[in-house]
Amino acid sequence: MTKTTLEDWKALASKELKGADPDTLNWETPEGITVKPVYTAEDTAQLDNTDTLPGFEPYLRGPRATMYAGRPWTIRQYAGFSTAEESNNFYRKALAAGQQGVSVAFDLATHRGYDSDHPRVVGDVGKAGVAIDSVEDMKILFSGIPLEKISVSMTMNGAVIPVLASFIVAGEEQGVPRAQLSGTIQNDILKEFMVRNTYIYPPEPSMRIVADIIEYTAAEMPKFNSISISGYHMQEAGATLVQELAFTLADGREYVRAALAKGLDVDAFAGRLSFFFAIGMNFFMEASKLRAARLLWSRIMKEFNPKKPGSLMLRTHCQTSGVSLAEQDPYNNIVRTAYEAMAAALGGTQSLHTNSFDEAIALPTEFSARIARNTQLILQHETGVTNVVDPLAGSYYVESLTNELATKAWALIEEIEAMGGMTKAVNDGLPKRLIEEAATRKQAAIDRGDEVIVGVNKYRLEEETAIDILDIDNAAVRTAQIKRIEDTKRRRDSKAVEAALAALTKVAETGQGNILAAAVEAARARATVGEISDAMRSAFGDHAAVPEVVHHVYDEAYKGDPEMAQLTARIADYAKTSGKPKIMVAKLGQDGHDRGAKVISSAFGDIGFDVLAGPLFQTPEEAADLAVKSQVQVVGMSSLAAGHKTLAPQLIEALKANGGGEIIVVVGGVIPRQDYQFLYDAGVAAVFGPGTNVLDAARAVMDLVEGRKRND
Repeated sequence: MTKTTLEDWKALASKELKGADPDTLNWETPEGITVKPVYTAEDTAQLDNTDTLPGFEPYLRGPRATMYAGRPWTIRQYAGFSTAEESNNFYRKALAAGQQGVSVAFDLATHRGYDSDHPRVVGDVGKAGVAIDSVEDMKILFSGIPLEKISVSMTMNGAVIPVLASFIVAGEEQGVPRAQLSGTIQNDILKEFMVRNTYIYPPEPSMRIVADIIEYTAAEMPKFNSISISGYHMQEAGATLVQELAFTLADGREYVRAALAKGLDVDAFAGRLSFFFAIGMNFFMEASKLRAARLLWSRIMKEFNPKKPGSLMLRTHCQTSGVSLAEQDPYNNIVRTAYEAMAAALGGTQSLHTNSFDEAIALPTEFSARIARNTQLILQHETGVTNVVDPLAGSYYVESLTNELATKAWALIEEIEAMGGMTKAVNDGLPKRLIEEAATRKQAAIDRGDEVIVGVNKYRLEEETAIDILDIDNAAVRTAQIKRIEDTKRRRDSKAVEAALAALTKVAETGQGNILAAAVEAARARATVGEISDAMRSAFGDHAAVPEVVHHVYDEAYKGDPEMAQLTARIADYAKTSGKPKIMVAKLGQDGHDRGAKVISSAFGDIGFDVLAGPLFQTPEEAADLAVKSQVQVVGMSSLAAGHKTLAPQLIEALKANGGGEIIVVVGGVIPRQDYQFLYDAGVAAVFGPGTNVLDAARAVMDLVEGRKRND
């Protein structure tokens, strides 16, 4: 056979393209990586680490020598809703059906350190996770689940101290000493300041909490992972894969330094650090990302001169993307999740959660969760991917992508290092700003159709079929939780609680002692999550972020687009006689997921609206007061945590009470179609569900503004 060269391929490709240059087939990723249609040995000839083996530094090909051939990844389902009783029932069924670990989703009241009876969380209790107010709830949550055998992952950052303390006490009272408890607590507060926003305290004391947890678990809980350094929420907020990789690993470096500052030996805790990445739809890029992450983390950890090889090893949990799920034609989400799960497995994840197909609309039902869980079971048992370690190794394309991602991520990590580290970069706002710019560019690409989402902006169904969804009775959950809080407080020793909380505050104020150790004593005395959080609030204070909106990203993406030009001209004409139409984008309740709100604020500003970005965590009354004082014409309520049926009617009533009854209220976000009529009946003028084109939303809002003006 005659040996062919790359030049031979280019000649043949040019012929097939009718004389065009084959470079026209190159694709530019959002990360700025040029992807070619063909890769050859030339692309990998100069790369390091391509001849390494699994289980050896730099762990490019996997942290374990045998990987899935020896033991498959752990199948997890991230779940929690309503009460501890309901969630416990779900966990026990899932474990019986093949799930191998419990991953707990807490409601937003718990995340923000409020008890269920607090007036600021009326619409949040039990809606986007399980409500936990004390050890009593935690004991019910894990009733009948052998904590000495089942590992427990808890996604908790803001209220990490009271939640972990309550878990430790619940384990003890189940008969499982804390030394036998296995699992992971997320404990990744820097990420919260960048994207998810379920923080409580300012960055500096928050970092002290992280270090105290690492210290306590290193000494007391040898089987428990003290931190899960998360890039997942960064990608969900719109980060590119390079940003997710760089910011996550830079966070990890910062946490290691915080632990070392406590006087800990790096080998005493490094092996219990874990990571958490999102897996989106760019299949080969996602698999390459995990390989690059292991390579770079090994490089970072060598700076700290560990003696154990395992201290250089990155171990990660992954979750399929939530933002890739679509409300439209939702059964397509099953296929998306399967591809994402395959990418995670080929990248070498240690555990995996697969999202349910209905999670773009509501919490998963038992039916949808079973499909998601079986997706992993089929992947493990029927596809053969567990038979070979790192089957993509040696691929010209994958090895090149791995190198490109690692190179670009390392450059960003070094930029952060030059700023003084991740805490300073977060305080400066750099990661948040870059992620919000990337999110706005991505939304513009989807709206323009440059990025195809099947069933959303292409191949869309003429008529959608309704699916069954899980609907939580928020009021009933809150009533039940308040009763349990009252019962717990009635039975406990009040003086013991007061003494334990005072001791906790003193540790927080003085820096003498370990915060988690003091909180365990408070939880044992039956102090509530809110009381333990408040004891630290009195020492640390609250963190309040100032909302910022990026500009000139959306209009740059739409430069020269006739639809955009027509809409901006329409708004400019309106402004000549009536002033710019003014909209307030409001985030109500304790939902800190602000990607949608930020994208809308940025895009509407570029289109020509006068945009007021409201602060996070407002009550309906606070939002109404700000809207009236600011003389807005429209309030756009962004809802991603299922609180819309409680909070939207309250907002409308509060506007009326404040003399703003003429202000138009629209709602956007994760809202089931079954709820649209309820919102219309409550006085909402328009509802914009997932997948709504931003230009369409802007046109609809202008129709409402001009219609209201004509009727005045």
